[in-house]
This record gives sequence, structure tokens and C-alpha cells, in this order.
Amino acid sequence: MKAKKSLGQHFLNQPSIAAKIASSIVAMDSPCKVVEIGPGKGMLTQFLLKEYPDLLMIETDIKMIEVLRDRFSEHETQIIHADFLKLNLAEHISGKFILVGNYPYNISSQILFKMLENRTDIPQMVGMLQKEVAQRISANHGSKTYGILSVLLQAFYHVELLFTVSPQCFSPPPKVQSAVVRLLAKENVVIDALTEKALKHVVKLAFNQRRKMLRNSLKSIWPGHIEPEDPILNKRPEHLSVSDFLELTNRLISL
Repeated sequence: MKAKKSLGQHFLNQPSIAAKIASSIVAMDSPCKVVEIGPGKGMLTQFLLKEYPDLLMIETDIKMIEVLRDRFSEHETQIIHADFLKLNLAEHISGKFILVGNYPYNISSQILFKMLENRTDIPQMVGMLQKEVAQRISANHGSKTYGILSVLLQAFYHVELLFTVSPQCFSPPPKVQSAVVRLLAKENVVIDALTEKALKHVVKLAFNQRRKMLRNSLKSIWPGHIEPEDPILNKRPEHLSVSDFLELTNRLISL
């Protein structure tokens, strides 16, 4: 069955890679449902079902839905025809769940942002991304690839790039390299709703003008006079660690 370019479909054709992705899921202390985004023809699904028979599959392509229903008929009620980005997750999933998938590259960043919105229910994510995105979200401060998603994800998750996958492992082959990542929720993160909202605003404002020092990029939201020798505000955003951004956000809230 031909892949749809509009949906960013690139079907994994190597069972060994699919098995490796499935085995990258870390056992959690408490039971978690596993949710696969974009199962397509079911290459990864077959390995996930062996370990997680109550796997929930979310697929937007009706042609792939037909393939999945035919191939995994005994799990038909676990197949949801929907766009993950538009789906009200609470209507289909109760409790905590793990996200996994060979994510469509054209919406991978949107998937990550939606994961952040539902982070209290998602203690883990394992998935295939464009290698560039995987490097970006796992980058340390000081790196040119360090950016908005790096900070926001790393504030709440340990991000690990597990392994890379060549284009030849897909049909059709994408024009980019791919990589599998694992995100595990950090324990004892104390960031309230007000701080989280402010952090997102500060980080986006800072990186939208990443060549400027923070004293300039944040002056629209920084009340009062900025001290000339302020060590944090005299840096560019890529030089601030996640903890620096949290400190900066807390300072801003307290002003």
C-alpha cells in the first residue's frame, strides 16, 4: 500500500528495528497503558502487542485502519480512527499512559507539545523522530541546536537519544536520518501551573530572538530597571541551562 506524502508516512520495513523500539520501553513502578501513535501497517504494533496486549492504537489514515483491523482483528476495539493532535485523550484513556510510535516527521514537534500539555499523565515516551529533532530535544545548553523544546521537555523529562536509523529502513526512504528517543519523567519536579505558564512564555520569547542577549529579548516583560551586570540577563538564551531558565522565571514572577 502506497504511503501518503500528505501524512508524512514512511513505513518501517525492518522488524529488528521495530523490536528494538518496543524493547526500549522501561517498566514503570505502577501499571501504565501503552498508546501507539500512527501504527500504520503494524510493523511496530506486532511487537508492542506481545508485551502490552491492551495497547491502544491511534491512526488517522482510514486505509491504515482497515489494514490494522484486518491484521489485528482480536484487538479491533483498541484501534481508534482519529488525529492524535485533535483527540481528547481523557475520553479514551484513564490514568497514566506511555506514548510510543514511529511519529510522522511533519507533526513530531506538535506531538511533543501535546505531550507536554498532558505531561502529568505521560511518565514516558519512546519514539522515532527525525534525527535533527531528536538531537534538538536532547541537546545541552551551549549547543546551537538547544532551543524551546530542549528547555521545556528537559524541565520535566530526562531525554535520551537511543540510536539512529538509516533511511533505507523505511518504505519509501525519507530524505533525512532518523533517531529513536526515550523520555522519562523526572521525579519530584515542583513547578506549579503559574510557573510553568511563565516558563513557556519566557523560553519562547527568548529563543524567538536567540541572537539577542536576554536583557533585550525580555525587556518587554521585565518590569523596572535591569542591573547592568546581571549575570543571567547578559547571556544569550542558548547559554542558559534549564535550571537557569527556571531561576529567571521565578525571579520574574516575584518582581
